[in-house]
Amino acid sequence: MDLSGVIRVKRGSSLLATLCVAGGMFVSQAYASVSVSEAEQLKSVLTPMGGQREGNGRDIPPWRGGLTLPPVEYKEPGQHHPDPFPDDQPLFTVTAQNMNQYSNNLTEGQKEMFRTYPDTFKMPVYQTRRTAAAPEWVYENTYKNALRAELADGGDSLLYSYAGIPFPILSDNKNQAGIQAVWNHITRWRGTYLQLQASEVAVHKDGKFTPTTVEQQVEFNYYRQDKTIEELDNLLFYYLSVTKAPARLAGGAVLVHEPLNQANDARQAWGYNAGQRRVRRAPNLAYDTPIAAADGLRYADDTDIYNGSPDRYNWKLIDKREIYIPYNNYRLTSNEASYNDILRPGHLNPEYTRYEKHRVWVVEGTLKDGMRHVYSKRVFYIDEDTWSIAVADQYDMNGQLWRVSMAYIKTYYELPVTWTGMDVFHDLRDRRYHVQGMTNEEPEEIDYSNPPPGDRYFTPAELRRRGRR
Repeated sequence: MDLSGVIRVKRGSSLLATLCVAGGMFVSQAYASVSVSEAEQLKSVLTPMGGQREGNGRDIPPWRGGLTLPPVEYKEPGQHHPDPFPDDQPLFTVTAQNMNQYSNNLTEGQKEMFRTYPDTFKMPVYQTRRTAAAPEWVYENTYKNALRAELADGGDSLLYSYAGIPFPILSDNKNQAGIQAVWNHITRWRGTYLQLQASEVAVHKDGKFTPTTVEQQVEFNYYRQDKTIEELDNLLFYYLSVTKAPARLAGGAVLVHEPLNQANDARQAWGYNAGQRRVRRAPNLAYDTPIAAADGLRYADDTDIYNGSPDRYNWKLIDKREIYIPYNNYRLTSNEASYNDILRPGHLNPEYTRYEKHRVWVVEGTLKDGMRHVYSKRVFYIDEDTWSIAVADQYDMNGQLWRVSMAYIKTYYELPVTWTGMDVFHDLRDRRYHVQGMTNEEPEEIDYSNPPPGDRYFTPAELRRRGRR
């Protein structure tokens, strides 16, 4: 849907005529996001996603389009990704002993990881490579969204946004910018349809673990090119997963219909119990509901580092910083590394991880009065080039740093899309952690090659059928 003919609506003016053009929708007090001259920055000083094109003149290079072509070793969809930078070596390694030297480029959670595991946790820092990339049509929609996307219901609802980042240019108002940045993460480009078989593990204090293997399908309805804004029907994505192992859990399945605006429609979720052979509604699969396979180490809205309605927190943009974050983690996701190679007591094996210095937006969420959640505060470090939360620091109800989550980002150059290759959730008190998205011992990685199966596929009936197989 092209709203380019109505982009000059002024702030504070009525959008009645605009909304008629947009298909008859009416929402009061919605105003234009940025001016045309501001949006043009996405074609010059800013990347098409809203990051700074220029480098810092030292160790962050300019963005020059990202990584859009696979290396010659990559032959077919689903293949484990060959490292496009096999000769890169660490520039230096941050340790508990030298962390003060790099303190300005570390998150509070990373510092606490060094304090918790002073002898073993390390961060190998490599040359920064700004590999983030997306298709041109995503860039084009992001430009249009900059001119038309709006927030309503106190920031809990997103309007007039489609198939791109809603707010590539953040507001000058810190509170509005904070919620805009969170929406950018929630709706960021992750592909249109993917199939994946991956394992997740809860790693105990002694390093022992038992993988749970899950087959997943996700259709990002928001990025369906054959739809319009009106035809999105307030759906962000469909998610269907079936547990394959261990045997005691095999056959269990979950289906989620994720609304774009949960102020209008609540998340719909269903679960299939293989033992009972019944599909049941799962209305509580949100916010701080514990995820069973994570052994209490991940809550529902921790998935993807953060997901779901942002309505329980007051969000505020703190600043923009240069931080060492996980990036281009091809070695970590390689099929040449086993789970035993990667998983260590307390944290991942540092020999397989890669960190780079990138600019991040720092966003703080504080729990609203009258709302409940196990986290009183969350601090997100959001990669400027992708709007992915790379690191999240989470605080308990006493204001103490409790948990640290990290997304080990890489570029799926066959699409292209820059997203996580593995998410890790650390409990600093229990000295345990949970890893989601491991494909090292699976025959394939994410397969983006197939067309979306369509809305009618993601139904409770399909959930029952898939769970029985």
